[in-house]
Amino acid sequence: MAKNNLFYRIITALILAPLVIGCIFLDFPYYHLLILTIGGFLSWEWSNLVAAKEKQALYSTIYTLSMATSVMLQSWLGIIIMIVMSSGLIFLKAGQEKHRLLVVLGVPYISIGVGSLMWLYYMTEFPHLMVLWLLIVVWSVDIGGYLVGTTFKGPKLAKKISPNKTWSGLIGGMIFAAFFGGFFAYIFQEYNHYYYAAFAAALAIVEQIGDLIESAIKRKVGAKDSSSIIPGHGGVFDRVDGLIFTAPVLLISVITYYTYIY
Repeated sequence: MAKNNLFYRIITALILAPLVIGCIFLDFPYYHLLILTIGGFLSWEWSNLVAAKEKQALYSTIYTLSMATSVMLQSWLGIIIMIVMSSGLIFLKAGQEKHRLLVVLGVPYISIGVGSLMWLYYMTEFPHLMVLWLLIVVWSVDIGGYLVGTTFKGPKLAKKISPNKTWSGLIGGMIFAAFFGGFFAYIFQEYNHYYYAAFAAALAIVEQIGDLIESAIKRKVGAKDSSSIIPGHGGVFDRVDGLIFTAPVLLISVITYYTYIY
């Protein structure tokens, strides 16, 4: 069973990875459609996870509208207004919800995370390379964590939240992220590739935090995966939980760089 699951994971990854990379380099409108599609699936999955069945369509629509606004406006003020309004609307509607706070949390969780992937595209000198670098870092964390964690095992990272994650896996993910993040920067002649390597290692920790938070949410609502839409991988949230946590951190660092250093 595990071998079949691994087979599906590899095949799906080989199909989706080129598609995602192609959309990044093809630019408008393909990258925009990619981000909006990811956000749409996240909205649908989140509402299915945390909301009562009769209100799932309503909340999914609000999540999607908030996310789409954050993607297209690329304005902090506009995003803040949309998040406050959407969160307030959901808060008023979710009085009888079993997971009321999680229902409200979906607005900033999805909007900021997915929106940051679009904002990064317009706030950097080489947007294609920056987004691709982030993807490589996140993928490296997952691959390194899996290979090292399953090989060396050892103490659990957060046993009650995600029993399969180990400290050795976290360290392996950091090492892989540092190597491939730094190597990618070196290939494209970034003179400070050592900085990119160190930053990638730090993002590996953020990625794992995002992964653990999603695992804790799924455990809270009694779900194994966010959905079953991606063969061998579960749902879209299961694949981008770390990405939507690292994207805002990278965005803040880029804004800081261009504002105070560049």
